[in-house]
Amino acid sequence: MKSLFNAIRWVDPLYNALFRYWEGDRSQRWQANLLVFVFIAALTTIELARRALLPASFHLPTNHFHAVKLVFELLLIIEVMGLVFNLAGSVANSMGKQFEIYSLILLRQSFKEFVNFAEPIEWVHVNDSVAIILSDTLGALLLFGLVGVFYRLQKHRRITQDATELVNFVSAKKLIALLLLTTFLCVGINDALLWASKRDTYNFFDVFYTILVFSDILLVLISLRYNSTYSIVFRNSGFAVATILLRLAITAPPFINVSLGVAAIGLSIGLTLVYNNFLLYPPPAEETLPMAEEAD
Repeated sequence: MKSLFNAIRWVDPLYNALFRYWEGDRSQRWQANLLVFVFIAALTTIELARRALLPASFHLPTNHFHAVKLVFELLLIIEVMGLVFNLAGSVANSMGKQFEIYSLILLRQSFKEFVNFAEPIEWVHVNDSVAIILSDTLGALLLFGLVGVFYRLQKHRRITQDATELVNFVSAKKLIALLLLTTFLCVGINDALLWASKRDTYNFFDVFYTILVFSDILLVLISLRYNSTYSIVFRNSGFAVATILLRLAITAPPFINVSLGVAAIGLSIGLTLVYNNFLLYPPPAEETLPMAEEAD
């Protein structure tokens, strides 16, 4: 087993190079420029479609809020990439990143409601959707605040004090991150091909959180090799449950989706509070018992 974990050290230079590029200033600029370009291009295309200046066979939308929906989906994909790279860091920080993404998903849901409105927007067409929009946006705001609480409570500690084992553990997480990155790229390309061929596509973020559930459980199992302390195992397993709740929230109906998201981050905050206090009061040391008592 030791030789296996030493063998995956080759992922370090590849992961580090990709991470430095993705988080670098140059990459941040082109990501922002891409969002601006897509937004303006989408608005222009929609306006041309509204004026019947593009072939009807293209089946383009004529509601300008489709441009907002599109650019938010692209922003979420960029955030997903950031989460994948953050998997090699703190388990708690990667969990917090999941909550950040879900809060943005709730905001995207709000804009999806606007897509169904006629232009110009009139109250008679929107009154049935106002409750849903308020639920998603206020839920996103609540998550935004709770994410800050979650990060503030974290007290990062090394999973092991052995430097070699720590490097091996980080290398294993980097390998999982690269596998996830490859998987998401394949999912995205396949989804794009389905869309281009006018076949039914699937929800990218459904697949994203489903895969995250399995990757979180895999990380819990790998971490056992380096530290099987009850408090660490319980906290990390609880984070995996929180990911499952987020996965359910994505496909849940309005109002319930917000409740599940808040429950997920509430669970994670509770786990963090108990975990922090658990470390302050470790279990008492076992006493050596006489042979007769040990036999009982």
